[in-house]
Amino acid sequence: MTHYKNRKDSIYFQLLLLLISSAAAAVFMFLVLRFAGEYAVDQYYRQSDYEERRSEAYIEKFQKYINEKELTSRDTGAISAWVKKQKILSIRIYKDGIEVFDSDYPQQELWEEAIEANEYTWEIYYAVQFADGVARVSIFGIYSYQAYNILQIVGMLLSFAFFLLFVLLGIRRKINYILKLNEEIEILEGGRLDYEISVKGRDELAALARGLNNMRISFCRLLDENAKMVKENQKIITEMSHDLRTPVTSILLYTEIIKKGNYRNELQLKEYVEKIDRKAHRMKQLTNHLFEYSLVTGDNEIELEEPESFENLFYDLLSETCSYLEQKGIRVECALEWNGRELRIYTDYLTRIMDNIMSNIVKYADPQQPVQIRSVCDAQTVGFSFENAVKSVEKKTESTCVGIQSIKSMMAKMKETCVTQQTEDRFRITIRFQVV
Repeated sequence: MTHYKNRKDSIYFQLLLLLISSAAAAVFMFLVLRFAGEYAVDQYYRQSDYEERRSEAYIEKFQKYINEKELTSRDTGAISAWVKKQKILSIRIYKDGIEVFDSDYPQQELWEEAIEANEYTWEIYYAVQFADGVARVSIFGIYSYQAYNILQIVGMLLSFAFFLLFVLLGIRRKINYILKLNEEIEILEGGRLDYEISVKGRDELAALARGLNNMRISFCRLLDENAKMVKENQKIITEMSHDLRTPVTSILLYTEIIKKGNYRNELQLKEYVEKIDRKAHRMKQLTNHLFEYSLVTGDNEIELEEPESFENLFYDLLSETCSYLEQKGIRVECALEWNGRELRIYTDYLTRIMDNIMSNIVKYADPQQPVQIRSVCDAQTVGFSFENAVKSVEKKTESTCVGIQSIKSMMAKMKETCVTQQTEDRFRITIRFQVV
């Protein structure tokens, strides 16, 4: 399976980056909302008479409280209690030009210290009737305090909502991709193995998608190979059944003749027995080929041997092949080049391959023309090609192609290649081995 190469491509890192960027954006938004809100509130208070109206409303409320309690300007305890209850107020009381009460210093006995009034031009004074006479009251309220609190709460809520929205939008892309992968996997489950999985990005999900794609491709290749193998096996079985039927029919015919004594003399009887023997050997040869083919096309695994030089592996085998073919009356032309490259092969398979090639040449090659054996090589492979003329139609032996299929199967199990080329009068087989 393909893995992501950089930690920065990891989903964990992307999620961490998303959270950090979302938090930074939310903090920035909160600061912008806070400063903009405070500026708007300040501008509203400065350009309106809101503070003055609120102060007058509190003075009326204060006057009503004094009247109900019949307070004098010396009842600082009751006055302090009322101011504390309002929470956002600060008042100073002046009587006879002397400051008699300051809510910021409620415990101070101003009457005794006789502090002179220190009036400010920015303050607004209101006349308030106490039980001991009229006093001037200055009132100051932090009226924007509540507005600032509301702004801060609203700003925090909006910023948090923005943070969640930003995070959810970032996660939504991954969730949508996961849902898309799920849909595409369901498509594959439905049998559409040609459907390509979408690969987006370089994180774990992308690696998973690439892995699924590779698995899909491998599975398709495996199905194609199995289908091809099944087709080849069916072809081989059909041809073998046909080829076996012919000698069996002949054997049954000759044995029936012998059983009934329908022969002229001992010489003809001997001829019939020899024909039965040839047909029996032909059947044995066909069944041996079929058995060999079933072995090499099975599921058994092979282990390639240690690397060995190209020349050491094939020199003796090719020498024996040439000698055997010449004994059979077939002329051989060789054009071989050896090099120091090394190969890994399975000796048992290699011996069978050469035997099958020799057997194929002896059966189907025209003995009047030479067999050409040449070495082939490129940057990655080395091997041989065997080319021969094909017997004329009247002399041609029936072919089941089991030997050729066995060669291809054995080469495939060694992860090597075998290619055949055939025309009406020529046949060539080329085997290639990967260089170590």
